[in-house]
Amino acid sequence: MEENKTVLLTYEGLKKLEDELEYLKTQKRKEISEKIKVALGFGDLSENSEYDEAKNEQAAVEIRIVQIEKMLKNAKLIDEDEVSTDKVSLGCTVKVYDKEFDEEVEYTIVGSTEADPKHMKISNESPVGAGLIGAQVGDEVDIEVPTGTVTFKVLEIRK
Repeated sequence: MEENKTVLLTYEGLKKLEDELEYLKTQKRKEISEKIKVALGFGDLSENSEYDEAKNEQAAVEIRIVQIEKMLKNAKLIDEDEVSTDKVSLGCTVKVYDKEFDEEVEYTIVGSTEADPKHMKISNESPVGAGLIGAQVGDEVDIEVPTGTVTFKVLEIRK
């Protein structure tokens, strides 16, 4: 992650990161500390896979803590009150008609940190997210994706 890259977050995304950071700093650190103590009790560290595993887990947790702290330091909240429903923008939910699959789909446009395609939260930096930004209800948008071009008709924009 770039050192000072602005991280766009909704209030939900901010809370999720804060909760994860709290969990890692309190509970997870204690769990790993206990694993290390138990592994040290097994003796010879040169052939102690439990110790190596616990130390690797500790390193991964510390890296994640630093990542989250940087994200929070550079966070810019998407104020839901300022989200316009005139055009597709960050923080809004957009209902589109997918011409290729002949179906309606809803996407919530979020910053890359919060993107979760399984829950239909797509990044404003993804091809579909970027392609929809600025579109208005009634617009047809052709978007280049890795498998070709998809055409969406914007049906609804809401907060």
